[in-house]
Amino acid sequence: MPEFTLIQKIFLYGVPILFAITVHEVAHGWVANKLGDPTARMLGRLTLNPIKHIDPVGTLLIPAVLILLHSPFLFGWAKPVPITPQNFAKPRTGMSWVAAAGPVSNLIMAVIWTAVAWAAV
Repeated sequence: MPEFTLIQKIFLYGVPILFAITVHEVAHGWVANKLGDPTARMLGRLTLNPIKHIDPVGTLLIPAVLILLHSPFLFGWAKPVPITPQNFAKPRTGMSWVAAAGPVSNLIMAVIWTAVAWAAV
């Protein structure tokens, strides 16, 4: 396997990671909206535009430092989607569904990207 330059690594890892965190955060907001909480929608956070979800420290600084230090792992986070649990008919149940939405979206993306990788081989 070839060794990639820093610029290649940024594109190779950065683009999919930005897409993944964006979908993850939108999933939280989308489920909240479906359960009666329009907060994320009203604040324009139900968008696949990654700029709306970038946290300067968690999305840019920490991953960049880890890449520059040749870390064996990459870690980061996005700006959380705002949720108002009081808007749910059952706040505890609603928050459970909203919390599960992000990891479920990750699993769905893993299945899709695995299928794409298999099809590309």
